[in-house]
Amino acid sequence: MSASVQRVAVLGGHGKTGRAVCDALAGRGVDVVALGRSDWPDLAAAVAGCGAAYVIAPNLHPDELAYVRTALAALARAGVGRLVYHSVASPYAPAMPHHLGKAASEDVVRRSGLDWTILQPGAYLQNLDLTGQLELPYSPDVPFGFLDLADLGRAAATVLTEEGHVGATYELATRVATVRELADEAGVAVTRVPDPGTDPWLSAMFAYYDAHGLPAGTRVLEALLGRG
Repeated sequence: MSASVQRVAVLGGHGKTGRAVCDALAGRGVDVVALGRSDWPDLAAAVAGCGAAYVIAPNLHPDELAYVRTALAALARAGVGRLVYHSVASPYAPAMPHHLGKAASEDVVRRSGLDWTILQPGAYLQNLDLTGQLELPYSPDVPFGFLDLADLGRAAATVLTEEGHVGATYELATRVATVRELADEAGVAVTRVPDPGTDPWLSAMFAYYDAHGLPAGTRVLEALLGRG
């Protein structure tokens, strides 16, 4: 492991994504600094002394581009030269506004002057509660590239602590399946229900999923983790 990445800041380190990344880094003996919203007013001081940072925006952030620009400026002021940005599979999907925010953020990351890597995770397996009847506001028969959170953490730790990943963009999925296939494997029923319509961005996402799913390939993750 490079001496420059003995200490890693995880922006958004207290959510489920951040915890998975922090756990995997700690498993490699890395000193992890998990940062949340309370650290934002003095972010440059909070990341000082870190050799790298993993940047996760809050889910469905209304202005992810501004969030990422603020993070990049703080990292530059603190002298943190290594960055991994947590994006999403299929970021340039005009029908989904929150995906477009990640596409625009990818652009500023690539032009930041930092040593960057971008991860594009598929939908989390853990977002599906397969312990009982499953209700979905979109088709259960469309394809997804599902990602296990533990695999995300392992992939993040790999690209943060090993050489050869600067300038790379990696799409990540653990397996390809439909929700119905996962439900059948778990022995639970799946039912299509109406979109509650409480959030326009979620409604846009459900409509996109209904028509297209969110396919993502598995070979990149397999290569990163030495599988297959």
